[in-house]
Amino acid sequence: MSLQSDVTINASLFDPKSISDSAHALNDNLMGVMKNAPKWYEVGAEKYRQMRKNGETPFPKSVVLESGRSFSIPSRDAGRKIPCRVLQPEQGEPVRGVFMHIHGGGWVLMGETDQDVMLKSMADGANLAVISVGYRLAPENPFPKGPEDCVDVAEWLVEHAKEEFGAELKFMGGESAGAHLSVLTLFHLLSAKPSFHLSGLVLNFGAFDLSFLPQARNFSKPVTLILDYDIMEHFIEAFLPGLTPDQRKDPSMSPMYRDLTALKLPSALFTCGTEDCLLDDTMFMGVKWQMAGAEAIIKIFPGGPHGFIMFPQDQVEQAKEGMDIVKQYLVSKLQ
Repeated sequence: MSLQSDVTINASLFDPKSISDSAHALNDNLMGVMKNAPKWYEVGAEKYRQMRKNGETPFPKSVVLESGRSFSIPSRDAGRKIPCRVLQPEQGEPVRGVFMHIHGGGWVLMGETDQDVMLKSMADGANLAVISVGYRLAPENPFPKGPEDCVDVAEWLVEHAKEEFGAELKFMGGESAGAHLSVLTLFHLLSAKPSFHLSGLVLNFGAFDLSFLPQARNFSKPVTLILDYDIMEHFIEAFLPGLTPDQRKDPSMSPMYRDLTALKLPSALFTCGTEDCLLDDTMFMGVKWQMAGAEAIIKIFPGGPHGFIMFPQDQVEQAKEGMDIVKQYLVSKLQ
């Protein structure tokens, strides 16, 4: 029997020598911004949300496109609706599928109107109607409120996407906390709607173990690079108040601990940069996905910081590379 490993990775992608000058420059700039900026928990969630919309954090200012349309979907709670937003492909292009997008922000920040430009790029690149979900945020609405909203929207789209947007729900995904919520929502659909099948998931730098994997604990920079253990701990305490790390391992909170072999998983695209405290989450979950017999495409970006794909594509090389891969994946699953 050959001693060649049955499991291999491209180790060169994790070598610091693979980090480009442009990636180094981006990270240096982000750390420069972070050095003099308050952390979200120092000023409070409400104020930091407004700061992020105004471009007063490392992430660019939110741009709300006139082509986007806001609407709402009924929730499980009588009299309450869930705000959503739809970005359609360019006029005249037929919709080939619906993508349910769940934004990131540590379960605390951002909203359905904060990523219009990125989502319009996805809509145009794959001829999709992209639905952004305005789920309830912590700390005002801790677990399970946000996940419940995502489930309600997903169930509504399974039943109504065709009549409302001209195509079936085909994809789901998001960034960071949004990737986490996407997997939890998928698990619900696999149980509640067993005859329904997604064409694919897009899971960008997700958090899949809320008790923290080694990279989340060990990732350290002279100045915070977007996200680190300290910020993650405050996010999770807001989302899961009062729970111990062991309690956070419950599969209803940490999808890493779900028995994936018992599920009929769809294909999934995982992306992450090497300068991200959630790198282990992507690597571990991607491999577990493959071990369960499903397709997992894992794309690693040398030097990419947390959130790299969310930066302007015309300014950040890796943002364009990441979105090109996302659109390529989506188009391939529509064939």
